[in-house]
Amino acid sequence: MASLRKKLRSPYWFACFYLPSGGRTQRSTKLTERKKAMKLALQWEEAAAKRITEAQARRVLSDIYESIHGAQLASPAVKDFAQQWLARKEKEVSQVSYASYKGAVDKFVKSIGDKAGDPLHYITPAQVAAWRDKAAAKTTARTANNKLKVIRVMFQSAWRDGLLTDNPAAKVTALRAESGTRRAFTLPELKRILANASMEWRGMILAGIYTGQRLKDIASLTWANVDIAEEQLTLTTSKTGRHQVIPIARPLLSYIEELPACDNPAAPLFPSAHPLAIRAGGTAALSQQFHAILASVGLAKARPAKHSGAGKGRDTARETGSVSFHSLRHTATSLLKRAGVSEAVARDLIGHESAEISRHYTHIDTATKRKAIAMLPDIFAVKK
Repeated sequence: MASLRKKLRSPYWFACFYLPSGGRTQRSTKLTERKKAMKLALQWEEAAAKRITEAQARRVLSDIYESIHGAQLASPAVKDFAQQWLARKEKEVSQVSYASYKGAVDKFVKSIGDKAGDPLHYITPAQVAAWRDKAAAKTTARTANNKLKVIRVMFQSAWRDGLLTDNPAAKVTALRAESGTRRAFTLPELKRILANASMEWRGMILAGIYTGQRLKDIASLTWANVDIAEEQLTLTTSKTGRHQVIPIARPLLSYIEELPACDNPAAPLFPSAHPLAIRAGGTAALSQQFHAILASVGLAKARPAKHSGAGKGRDTARETGSVSFHSLRHTATSLLKRAGVSEAVARDLIGHESAEISRHYTHIDTATKRKAIAMLPDIFAVKK
């Protein structure tokens, strides 16, 4: 039977009770009243004898807390805390980051079903791991790991708020992911892609080659971002919030100069792509359009319009290729380095943050960047 004891220089009673293994253990009750301490010791011993699960243990702790303090252990429902956390994050992070957070959290809450209405401290590492594995089955291990990071951050916030004694997601390890296989395009490949692209897509592809910016940021460009007189683009990246001033390379400038004149600064540079770029999840549709262009020149496998056309269900992970629109970002970096542009200047133009930049310079002037852009090859002058 459970018993109590005192230790020197401690005002608290220690509970002594047997574990299922037969060994006897001692735990501080953090209580100074003997009656309450004994009640807690008996409850601990009963819980140990029943070999309760982690979730049951959390319920026992909640009941014990209420019996001692007269109030329930503060723990909102999983779905309620998730929405509160997302509301905070919406004010703290960029729109792109928030969309990523919301996607991961909403899918996690949906995956646990009715348990989403349970108190937050009922969530176990096993439940988080099961969700991680389900996410990996639908996408890739790398994507599942990124979603797991979001859930870890959410539960870490609950821990900091004093709602949890530990972070259940922190106990779930990341899946082993294959190393990145994305590569840069070759110049002959780029010519083939441009030859098979629509007028608007040619402009976005040229922007990708000569600025290295992401698809969403390029498709979101308006005439307010373009300064023809100074021959430069000015934009703020959606992912990092970085302010970019990029000299316009001659091939891209020629494309822009051929577009119909527009007096409205808010008008999109790429009218068909712009509505998708500013819509939540719209970038995926643009990526699919670019994939179709790659497939038309033999650089990717054509994707069926529906899952049934591929003989696979919706839970099947999407196959990834070695090239995508993001490969243009790799291409821009490779072309700059191949032209002899310094690492720091290339990173500034593309928008990569690095320790090297912060160590070696505080500002790359426009003249230096203009000189670097001028060193890039004219894609239309490249022989097939």
